[in-house]
Amino acid sequence: MLIGISGTTSSGKTEVARYLTFQGFTLIGIKGESNGVTTKSSDIETDGNIYTSSMEYQQFESLNELVDYVTLNWRSNFVFNNLDQIETLNIFQKRPFFLHISVDAPMNLRYQRYKAKNQIDITLEQFLQENDKKLFCNENPLIEINNQANIKIINTSNSIKNLFIKLSELNLIDLSRLRPSWDSYFMRLADLAALRSNCMKRRVGCVIVRGNTVVATGYNGTPRHLTNCNEGGCDRCNKGQGSGAALSTCLCLHAEENALLESGRDRINGHKDGSTLYCNTCPCLTCSIKIVQSGITEVVYAQSYSMDEATHRVMSEAGIVLRQFSPAKDGIFI
Repeated sequence: MLIGISGTTSSGKTEVARYLTFQGFTLIGIKGESNGVTTKSSDIETDGNIYTSSMEYQQFESLNELVDYVTLNWRSNFVFNNLDQIETLNIFQKRPFFLHISVDAPMNLRYQRYKAKNQIDITLEQFLQENDKKLFCNENPLIEINNQANIKIINTSNSIKNLFIKLSELNLIDLSRLRPSWDSYFMRLADLAALRSNCMKRRVGCVIVRGNTVVATGYNGTPRHLTNCNEGGCDRCNKGQGSGAALSTCLCLHAEENALLESGRDRINGHKDGSTLYCNTCPCLTCSIKIVQSGITEVVYAQSYSMDEATHRVMSEAGIVLRQFSPAKDGIFI
């Protein structure tokens, strides 16, 4: 695995890199380029814990040499600190073993950290000017690099110990962050389908899978040839009534219904492992009985719904596995 760290000045990038070296990562960089890590060894103390402020790191003559080396040894773990070049990020992103972390912190806190670390007299206005030059540089905007991070860390703490505890909760070396599990993969497809929803009440997406192959997708909204819900097609949804209210007057098909209609019972059944329905919201009772009738053997959902208890009862009686999907954390606020 290769982890690249980007972030604003004095946000805590070095300490995130330090944490990773404690987990067995090798710090790498390019000769002649700053990696934001001091080479002179000294100790810093925080919360009664002492950490060495310098880290040994492996240097390469060029970016190509570094990438070639890491590619050949991708089963080992490496960390590239101070990722501040768009070109470098673009090259790293092509590799399936790359994970991008960004680090940020409140401006005033970064200013105080910067002064304490460098022991220089600089005004807040000067610090702001230097910060903006990096963030909004036309040729190489740091803000664009940070926005592309897979994991975002907001470091508001002065405690390195607390930072390390929070980082451990992220489980950064989980390989599913590099290649999504089947659950994560299909739930992302359900989230993508939800973006096509035209229902005024909520966006819901659904994917039906058989043997890890997509059979059908669906999203909620009015039937084809009718006016879209978000264009006034469904009077009930446009009146903003509460969840589950006046459902008999609703013209919108649910995401699960659309997916079931698209797939049909014949395409759902027939695989030795059965079929799975992924939905970013737990199915309502009406959809649940249709799921039972269709032959679905497992339902995976992300968000809860007001009819969860009734849905669980129906699924349980029908022998359908119903479970909630919990994705890995993609950020922390300390």
